[in-house]
Amino acid sequence: MGLTARVLAVDAGNSKTDVAVLAADGRVLATARGGGFRPHATGVGAALDTVAEAVTAAFTAAGVTTADHTSACLANADFPFEEEQLAAALRARGWSATVTVRNDAFAILRAGTTEPRGVAVVCGAGINCVGMRPDGRTARFPAVGRISGDWGGGWGLAEEALWHAARAEDGRGEPTDLARTLPAHFGLPSMYALIEALHRERIRLSRRHELTPVLFTTAATGDPVARALVDRLAEEVTTMATVALTRLDLLAEETPVLLGGGVLAARHPQLDTGIRDLLASRAPKAVPQVVTASPVLGAALLGLDDVEAPATAQARAREHYEP
Repeated sequence: MGLTARVLAVDAGNSKTDVAVLAADGRVLATARGGGFRPHATGVGAALDTVAEAVTAAFTAAGVTTADHTSACLANADFPFEEEQLAAALRARGWSATVTVRNDAFAILRAGTTEPRGVAVVCGAGINCVGMRPDGRTARFPAVGRISGDWGGGWGLAEEALWHAARAEDGRGEPTDLARTLPAHFGLPSMYALIEALHRERIRLSRRHELTPVLFTTAATGDPVARALVDRLAEEVTTMATVALTRLDLLAEETPVLLGGGVLAARHPQLDTGIRDLLASRAPKAVPQVVTASPVLGAALLGLDDVEAPATAQARAREHYEP
């Protein structure tokens, strides 16, 4: 009969999957990393096969065969019905007796707080916002793109930058240095050349995200169009956070607002200052902070919450990731 761990923590994003196996006292017995989790593109089975590789590696390294509980924070788990479907699929894998699935934004939130209380805005490839209180109340958005009212995220910013640059070059729009800096990133002389390369797929679609840092660099030089896009993102982040705080009745209480994901974690000065200034005027009690801890820590802490582990176990798990 094999040994059993207390918690299997999974943080599965679009680009990578991180797994941790924890003992009852919060010790991290083993960790592993796998590929991206994209059930909408590959199907749930294939997506979980990728997670399974990391889980198997972590179980083997920990010397265990199962866990009591799985805490999985998963990208693309945007609706409750998707969380339920993914939880059922995870239970079928037999990794643990019980399973809880949450959207991966909750991992960012829990990683940055000492208790399950606060709001997190995550801006990576896309943008999302979640909030939670210790009593179990949550606030969230569908966060599936423009059809759910979203604006921003690395992918969206790249698209906006391309739109403005194309119109600047052909005369339909306001002049912007983006018309030079975007094609130059790919070694091309003009937006016309970049548009053709993208259209003919000489530049892979997946590489568009490379243009988001170019946008911020261009904004830092003072380009008005680029700066306006950065300001709009600050506005969007602040709006999402304020709405979540309002839904959870937290506007009047000092509450952490965690900022995570590649775009926000980069701490671009204009964006960072813009968010803090807007929050100061609209949600003065909010305490913004950038989360740099690994999101799998959040999944682990949520798992320990689920099994009602003592505070000492929470502290030990956090010490592993934040020595």
